[in-house]
Amino acid sequence: MSNEPLYEFEIDQVEVPAGLHLIAGLTGFTDAGGVLNQFSENIFANLSTSTVLTFNNDELLDYRSRRPVMYFEKDHIEDYEPASLGLYLVHDEANQPFLFLHGYEPDFRWEAFTDAILRLIKRLAVKDVTWLHAIPFPIPHTREIGVTVSGNRKDIVSELSEWKPQTQVPGNVLHLLEYKVAQTDLPIVGYVLLCPHYLADNDFPQAAVSAFELVSSSTGLVFPTDDLRDDGSQFLTKLSEQINENTELQKMISTLEQGYQNEVTGPSRAPIRKPVVKLPNAEEIAAELESYLASRQRNNPEESDS
Repeated sequence: MSNEPLYEFEIDQVEVPAGLHLIAGLTGFTDAGGVLNQFSENIFANLSTSTVLTFNNDELLDYRSRRPVMYFEKDHIEDYEPASLGLYLVHDEANQPFLFLHGYEPDFRWEAFTDAILRLIKRLAVKDVTWLHAIPFPIPHTREIGVTVSGNRKDIVSELSEWKPQTQVPGNVLHLLEYKVAQTDLPIVGYVLLCPHYLADNDFPQAAVSAFELVSSSTGLVFPTDDLRDDGSQFLTKLSEQINENTELQKMISTLEQGYQNEVTGPSRAPIRKPVVKLPNAEEIAAELESYLASRQRNNPEESDS
């Protein structure tokens, strides 16, 4: 086992007030709809941030699976951009401070990493923890973004969680952190956003807006989302144009929509965990998307030549 430290505080250590909310969003094997990417970009672009500490890449990162970007200048390496995992002090739009754990999901030493976070939570007297993740899900973009909620904040889970599976899932490091934090009785809630599967590889601004709204509801923090909402309106306009040109996509979305119709009681949209109709399986989805891509090439031959 390595004796190298997992993280280093900044030389001019940032003064962190006690009792702050900790928000965590780490990029791992999936980021459906680009939710975490948009969430973090919006924070760093619009809010005041200071680095509290950075984690040691050599202890946590598999470089061969996440190779750093090298900048080649004619005949030499001018610079390179290493991956980053750090803890940041951020002030929201109302100047309320909070902590933001942001960066890559560690490839190695999950137990050591989560134990280190627990020690930091205690050292910094963190008030509560909220974490985010996003997965592709057979849900139409015409409905609000779905979410499954976990953690020990039962009031939030009961109010907001739409999909409550009892199953085995591929874990991520924030699942492990939630498990360990919950054992200490510190309040923690995890939001896994359910993004339309056919938009999973695109930045879907509406999903990022939903992420901010969920975090705000559990923390009281205030975030700037106007630009994201504008981007979302433009995205939906372009998406509608593409759907109108593709009957296969229209059929798929119509099938998904049927699961939300004809509800006699309860919310206007059917619970995701109890679909009214059989949703398309992975092979059917793949076939429909393949047809969609083929039609785009037929309608836009210049794209296939580029």
